[in-house]
Amino acid sequence: MRTLPLLMIAVVLPLSGCDYIKSRFGAKPDIYYATYGEGYAAKPDLAQLEYEHPLSVKELVKVTPQYLDTLSQEQLDQLYARLPAGPIPDGAFDGSIVFPKGSSGKLRLAEMLGGLKGLAAQFKGKKLEIVGETLWKGKVFYRDEKVLRNRIEDLTILRPIIGAGEIPKISVDGRDAWLLFPAKLYCGQSLLDSRRESIIIDYAFTDELPGYREMPDSLAGRNGLKVRDEIRMIRPGLYLGRAYLDRAFGLNFILENKTLAKAGEADFLAGKIVQECWSGT
Repeated sequence: MRTLPLLMIAVVLPLSGCDYIKSRFGAKPDIYYATYGEGYAAKPDLAQLEYEHPLSVKELVKVTPQYLDTLSQEQLDQLYARLPAGPIPDGAFDGSIVFPKGSSGKLRLAEMLGGLKGLAAQFKGKKLEIVGETLWKGKVFYRDEKVLRNRIEDLTILRPIIGAGEIPKISVDGRDAWLLFPAKLYCGQSLLDSRRESIIIDYAFTDELPGYREMPDSLAGRNGLKVRDEIRMIRPGLYLGRAYLDRAFGLNFILENKTLAKAGEADFLAGKIVQECWSGT
């Protein structure tokens, strides 16, 4: 168990009442992003970027899902690389996909879904990117078991391939969701930034987990898309995630739990967030 990295604590500035109010009414965070080009050689050094422009708690409390939607993929990468993993979440989180500004992210999602033989046939007449956003509504973390399951609110499209049998359900804010696609949960190396660990959501051995159903759960596993997610904490109750398919980057996503955000705010402002994953040096 580790406390918030010194590089973040050093730049923590207490929020005044005015700043707190602004953060709740959408004040844009003043976060620096390095200039970049298209080629790999034109990308900034992430370690140098963090050394010169570390993220402050004062700015991170202003980050909202709406703000993340305004960022390019390179800016999302630069933000993610400067975040610590934070504590491993517990409970239900709402999820949403982030399509970077000026990108073809929706096309990428459509390619991912369309590559699933047998499942793509169910999508006739529908835009695949809309299907992806409709199917997935979030994740449920079972922290003590080191297991995660995904919340699916509409089984209409998946029903033909799921078959018979009862599927476990959960109710979140009065909305029922089915729990599918189990994954292992642990700390591990980030595929973007190896200087510190991320929280890993690994579907490679989904078939070994309780409640596994060959269809559709195998679609995300080692015989399917080989999905591996990683997340880091922006602030309590808000995590930025990256989904990989066979180690190739696929898309960004957000996980949010507003109840946990409110409960953890005071400790976050005081720099008391516990780090369970390796936070680097």
